[in-house]
Amino acid sequence: MATRAVFVLKDDGLRQSTIYSEQKGNGSVVVLGSITGLTEDEHGFHVLLFGDNIQGCTSSGPHFNPLSKTHHGPKNQERHVGNLGSVAAGKDGVANVSVEDSLIVLSGDHSIIGHTMVVHEEPDDFGQRWK
Repeated sequence: MATRAVFVLKDDGLRQSTIYSEQKGNGSVVVLGSITGLTEDEHGFHVLLFGDNIQGCTSSGPHFNPLSKTHHGPKNQERHVGNLGSVAAGKDGVANVSVEDSLIVLSGDHSIIGHTMVVHEEPDDFGQRWK
């Protein structure tokens, strides 16, 4: 059973950021790291369905949603597993990530390992844009 994972986020240029995840004894997963090269603002932070990001979000699919839940914010238990909300980047373009989540896991059928992790240009709207 995996208890730790590393996600490498890379844009079309050469910038790269590393996110570390660790499953705690209580079952929740802690996601830590810094994401660089962003604009000063909030950016949606998600785990997507497929591990293929060759064509960006087109090939990596929608939010990872193995429980067929509704799109809500990360504090809501009725949400996509892959919806981690938004991260905020400062004037320096860096977003420091510190998320503890009880829906994502690092092993089993609903594991986020092997899926694409993305940072979007816009903040997460928690599904409100499409209503």
